[in-house]
Amino acid sequence: MKKKVVVLTGAGISAESGIKTFRDSGGLWEEYDIYEVASPSGWAKNMELVLEFYNKRRKQLKEVEPNLAHKALVKLEKKFDVQIITQNVDNLHERAGSKNILHLHGELTKARSTADPNLVYEIGYEEIKKGDICEKGSQLRPHIVWFGEPVPLITEAAEICATADIFIVIGSSLVVYPAAGLIEYVPEQSPKYIIDPVKPNLSRFYPNIYFIEEKASTGTEKVVKQLLED
Repeated sequence: MKKKVVVLTGAGISAESGIKTFRDSGGLWEEYDIYEVASPSGWAKNMELVLEFYNKRRKQLKEVEPNLAHKALVKLEKKFDVQIITQNVDNLHERAGSKNILHLHGELTKARSTADPNLVYEIGYEEIKKGDICEKGSQLRPHIVWFGEPVPLITEAAEICATADIFIVIGSSLVVYPAAGLIEYVPEQSPKYIIDPVKPNLSRFYPNIYFIEEKASTGTEKVVKQLLED
């Protein structure tokens, strides 16, 4: 029976593909007030601005490619049962070839009904415009978890983390909750690899933890190589 590897990925893994993050210098926060484009109040205040913001992000996503970190994780599937939990809303893990991906914060290439959150539609890289409606006649919105909204898949993610024989965090500061709390569910005896150029300041000590202070691509390739050789 294959060992279970659970991978939590954050903005740092996608940044190397050219996707802007909110926090970095030159990132999205410098161009937009985050609460104007990623909150229910922002949506209520200016729907067109929110739609334009995500339409631009969708257009950019079409132009970028998975990087070496995304591709390295696919190699792990030869030897391990790999489950990726991502905080990212892009589809770069899918395009790299990973099979099991849980998107905590939604997906950029999907739209959903404002009347019924269970009505979700694949839209690829197409725009969502004011007046685009679901089958119930309500406006479509980005299929994204905004600030101030619950994270519907967090319980499922925690349950997955509790089954991890090996846990890997890539490109996440581990400060944004509830995702940052997922490490709490990983069994104590399971090795935990944290790959990020800046060592996260964790609130408490975790046993069997290894910090790889490198960017996502080189750090992930190094850990994957080690795991495949062990």
